Amino acid sequence: MAAAFASERLVRLDGQRPDVFAELSGFFRTADAWVRTHANYSHHRARLLAALDLSAETARDEFARRAATLGAADIEQRAAEHGAIAVRVRTEGEWADSPQGKAAASGPLVAIEPRGDRGEVRSPGAATRPLPLRGVRVLDLTRVIAGPVATRALALLGADVLRVDPPRLPEIGWQFLDTCQGKRSTVVDLRTDLPVLRELISNADIIISGYRPGSLERLGVRPGEIRPGIVHGRVSAWGESGPWGDRRGFDSIVQAASGISLIEGTQQNSHDQLPVGALPVQALDHASGYLLAAGALDALRDARADSQGRDVRVALARTGSWLLRAPGRTPDHPPAPAPAAGYAVTHGAVTTAAPALAEYSDHPWPAPDYGSGTAEWEVRPDGS
Repeated sequence: MAAAFASERLVRLDGQRPDVFAELSGFFRTADAWVRTHANYSHHRARLLAALDLSAETARDEFARRAATLGAADIEQRAAEHGAIAVRVRTEGEWADSPQGKAAASGPLVAIEPRGDRGEVRSPGAATRPLPLRGVRVLDLTRVIAGPVATRALALLGADVLRVDPPRLPEIGWQFLDTCQGKRSTVVDLRTDLPVLRELISNADIIISGYRPGSLERLGVRPGEIRPGIVHGRVSAWGESGPWGDRRGFDSIVQAASGISLIEGTQQNSHDQLPVGALPVQALDHASGYLLAAGALDALRDARADSQGRDVRVALARTGSWLLRAPGRTPDHPPAPAPAAGYAVTHGAVTTAAPALAEYSDHPWPAPDYGSGTAEWEVRPDGS
């Protein structure tokens, strides 16, 4: 499990470790504090530069000089207005006292809520080990880490997982290879091919989505109406309540906003001038992903008992709040070592972490070529 949480430290492409963060992703000193940015995707980079009135060709040094002339809160607000991703680095106390911090600390760690729709909930084939989910169809509408980790776990247990990506926003290569094992991959343009998505939902058992809250509904897509009785798992950065409910975010950004970066910076950088740092793994992503997978299975079990659809929700910020409140925090701990190579699997030129469950020595198959599959379900073991 520890190696799976640190999977980005084990990934190798032709023996080389990929760059996990892009040039404009990271910590930047501002006129009064620090911010953390995320610009791994080209469209997020473009929005971040626009937010700071910089040209598309701006390099890291020039960006840093510009950030140093602005206040951290100003950069955070500019980013939010442009749909970019940057937050002011906060202390744990500041976050706990903020409206969004209070929202993130409330409610269950995994929220499972019945809906009003009811419909036939199919049972998998034999439902026995080692593939108890054989015959269960999972529609994967997620990206980056948390959502794909959830669906990768379901694929490991035998589910037919179909990942759908937008053709105009391709996924980062190493992330796809690290989280798409055991799945099939296709592309569907939701702006023009909504009937295709609706057809996939109508024959799915579980849908896992990572869009910001309300995004699917604004497209007119309500899974419970299309497929009564379906389990809909959702992962978001900040949760669905509070003033940041519709903002974008990632693990590193939530760490910075919630106080984790300052906690880790104090421990990691006690001998230099950097007060900011990060957890040795993207723990909020991975923990949220496995929590979502477990919640989806609980919801599927209950739906089979009463035919009632259910929503399952997790949020990186809620997971972070739970982590901050957990007992046993150890100050001044040494840096965590990288996972041993024995916890990795290699297929051709690609090395990734072994599955999180020790009884599985490997994933069902390596990640397929991106977008190589068709937007349709495989025939179930019972022929349906």
